[in-house]
Amino acid sequence: QVQLVESGGELVQGGGSLRFSCAASGRTFSSYAMAWFCLALGQAREFVAAISWNGCSTYYPDSVKGRFTISRDDSKNTGYLQMNSLNTEDTAVYYCAAGSPGYSYYYYRRSEGYSYWGQGTQVTVSS
Repeated sequence: QVQLVESGGELVQGGGSLRFSCAASGRTFSSYAMAWFCLALGQAREFVAAISWNGCSTYYPDSVKGRFTISRDDSKNTGYLQMNSLNTEDTAVYYCAAGSPGYSYYYYRRSEGYSYWGQGTQVTVSS
């Protein structure tokens, strides 16, 4: 069983930045892809970013491309999400996830492809 614990700032001014960490228990972390999803009030869960198990591929929706960067450091059993140029539309609860979703963007963006989830952290972007 992989346990994921999220940490990072939750309050930020519009235009600012946050960096989330997702620390894993680690025994099989390096074998799993990692992703981030968000859930905004009154909205469906949305895909934010993903990185393949070997770090060779990253995936982003157009809404965050160029602003967010996902990375991983397997030696520390940790994944990261760097969030820049934040706006009020980014206000949501963010969840990290790990698993083996598939082999293309179509699969990486689906929440059902991930087996392990962090506890979620609230991000509030002020105007």
